[in-house]
Amino acid sequence: MSTFYQSVQRNFDRAAALTTMPKGLLSQIRECNSVLQLRFPVKIGRQIKVIEAYRVQHSHHRLPTKGGIRYSSHVTQDEVMALASLMTYKCALVDVPFGGAKGGVKITPWKYTEDQLERITRRYTSELIKKNFIGPGIDVPAPDYGTGGREMAWILDTYNVFKGGDIDSIACVTGKPVHQNGIRGRVEATGRGVYYGLKELLSIEEDVKKIGMEPGMEGKTIVIQGLGNVGRYAGIICRNEGGAKIIAVSEYEGSIYDPKGIDIDKLCKHRSSTGSILGFNGAKNLESREAALELECDILIPAALENQIHKGNAKRIKAKIIAEAANGPVTADAQEILLKKGTIIIPDMYLNAGGVTVSYFEWLKNLSHMRFGRMEKRFDQNVYENLVGFVEKQTGKSANNKEKKFLVKGADEIDLVRSGLEETMVTAYHQFRNVYKRKRNVKDLRTAAFITALEKIGNDYINMGVFP
Repeated sequence: MSTFYQSVQRNFDRAAALTTMPKGLLSQIRECNSVLQLRFPVKIGRQIKVIEAYRVQHSHHRLPTKGGIRYSSHVTQDEVMALASLMTYKCALVDVPFGGAKGGVKITPWKYTEDQLERITRRYTSELIKKNFIGPGIDVPAPDYGTGGREMAWILDTYNVFKGGDIDSIACVTGKPVHQNGIRGRVEATGRGVYYGLKELLSIEEDVKKIGMEPGMEGKTIVIQGLGNVGRYAGIICRNEGGAKIIAVSEYEGSIYDPKGIDIDKLCKHRSSTGSILGFNGAKNLESREAALELECDILIPAALENQIHKGNAKRIKAKIIAEAANGPVTADAQEILLKKGTIIIPDMYLNAGGVTVSYFEWLKNLSHMRFGRMEKRFDQNVYENLVGFVEKQTGKSANNKEKKFLVKGADEIDLVRSGLEETMVTAYHQFRNVYKRKRNVKDLRTAAFITALEKIGNDYINMGVFP
């Protein structure tokens, strides 16, 4: 089986061969610019433990570089390089003006106490500061697998200890808690982006008819692998706002199936109280956690880790659409098998870009030192109230209090974040879909997305005068 990084490079090479860009420029874009390997000691209990960690900056064509930090026992340099590469292409694809980066700390987070995790996080941050691998204009981390707002708050505090007096220091990291200069909507952002991307694909009759489906998300059957932040919110939003039916969920401990539909909110509460998704009321326990992937369904959302759909199981996948909510869940070998079956694969570099998009909004908020909506919300509300009053006066009819409240509402920060995210996902989808439709040799959406991203990055280098 190809490694994650090899799969990314194979996908790059497939797309690069279909462009007219100079080989030297493509070589520059392809390779990681900076790779930081770290080994640092942290006192854990009565022992000194040496922690293995990485930070990779894939491309400096735009600054700062941007990418999450994951805590996992499976972290390797190869994996972090792959994720950093994808971040570059992802940012370019959705017009977020960052270079790609990624970080990883090789630990199993649930085996450590909160105090121990804080010490590891602060020491990792101090190492990044010493190597000039973090800063609002240099490299801006964010949460990833195994990390969240808590860790980002520790990173910000550590940065402020070293860089006191930096007026823009709060922009050194994103994904922070809202009360610590974060932004509303960041926690749900990646899952919501998955929903917007799926919704847009399903709205195009020409495309969905080819795989024997009707347009729209209403009533579509969905299987979700991974009930972390991304899978959870993708499932909740697809069900509550899109009218889809979640028929199966797979997690580390196993998988469950219910053709009548699974309420993700209730399932999360069940798992919180029992420690497992198994035994959920009304659902059948399947024989393995992999079994859910092979169920008959309209949409499969792999939202766990990379390489989950591979050469060994690709032929048994029955989903008509695979929505890559995780990074690299479908290997290059598996993709070839699936495309021959007519499966639509919505690529990860597009579909899970909601996180970095809203991180970009948080970064802008931090640099402006003001929350979105503060200046215009009340002004807009007053204008709408006057407009409704004018219409009522002219027509002689009055709206009830509920209708009036809806009509005159000014946009809060969460409204603006969701609107900006939807605009980003819709615009980006049509950009690479047009490449898919226009270029004769482009046979899949991933290659079209890569070509779109490469052309944007290449234009940046050319405009910098690096390449003629």
